[in-house]
Amino acid sequence: MQNLYIGVMSGTSMDGIDIAIINITAKNVTSIASSCYPMPTNLKQQLLTLCETKQTTLQNLGELDHQLGELFADSINQFLKDNKIDKQQIKAIGCHGQTIYHAPNGKNPFTQQIGDANIIAAKTGITTIADFRRKDMAYGGQGAPLVPAFHKAVLQDPKINRVVLNIGGISNISVLIPNHTVIGYDTGPGNVLLDCWINQNLGKSYDKNGLWAKTGKVNQDLLNKLFDEDYFKIPAPKSTGRELFNLPWLHKKLIGTDFKAEDIQATLVELTSLSIANEIKKLSILKKLPCELLVCGGGAKNPLIMQRLSALLPSWSVLTTDTKGINGDDMEAIAFAWLAYCRINNIPSNIPEVTGASQAVCLGVIYQ
Repeated sequence: MQNLYIGVMSGTSMDGIDIAIINITAKNVTSIASSCYPMPTNLKQQLLTLCETKQTTLQNLGELDHQLGELFADSINQFLKDNKIDKQQIKAIGCHGQTIYHAPNGKNPFTQQIGDANIIAAKTGITTIADFRRKDMAYGGQGAPLVPAFHKAVLQDPKINRVVLNIGGISNISVLIPNHTVIGYDTGPGNVLLDCWINQNLGKSYDKNGLWAKTGKVNQDLLNKLFDEDYFKIPAPKSTGRELFNLPWLHKKLIGTDFKAEDIQATLVELTSLSIANEIKKLSILKKLPCELLVCGGGAKNPLIMQRLSALLPSWSVLTTDTKGINGDDMEAIAFAWLAYCRINNIPSNIPEVTGASQAVCLGVIYQ
């Protein structure tokens, strides 16, 4: 008896709509199929401008919400067609939506994801779960990261210290130590600054295989300027996003400097790698067990980042999640399919120790 759920993720990098379908049984989560569908260039640019300038009109915001709902729905329908799957077989869709602002620490904390789930449910004919973060925030949490609960469900091992590292636009870790509470939070930038910088200088959407960064040299003075940011100093639980780490933030750090563009790119790779390694080195709860760093997300395909992580963490085995049976490109889409399963079955799916919420709660709003 199949128990099929679809997950949809459009992350900080906005490099596409990731869709995955999974089958969930009492003992296993099995990936059935996955695909990535492009985000139209014009829509991506509007979203990037909105996130970086933090300026818009109500009409523009409403139209972007509608356009994304249409895009998600059309992508899901195409995915079902491509994989010859009858929508009647799908129990629910879990759609994260596109984060345009995440502010969990202000006087009035809030987070905003857009992509109208009513449109998704209407155009696909499938029950849709969205708005996963705000219930956790209503109970005092950060609303992020949410994926550690999934990591715990599928990757925890009683004989191994594991940290699952997702390097998307932002980097986040899930610390899975045997017989210990799960720890998870955003360490800082992942690919977001790398993508912004190469786009500004070379017109490319990302630095494939870190080839451009390899032509530059890390500048320690610049690295010190980049690390002069409060986010790196505050303790977990914490979460961040493009509203902090963006191109204007980088430009402010570059005021009064005259560095080569490729040296800046190399230094940004070091910022991502070192900010991750610094957090892992803080872990004082590790027992005398093998230590594995399992990497997923776009950053796992950057050999320069992977090499630096291995060098900075010599006592750790640095692997991809693919080695454990979960495609790193699909991890977050699969996680939101799993979160949809939890919501449909009224299973609490946040981890209060990770998000800072006062209690475990069911996440997501049901749209039918």
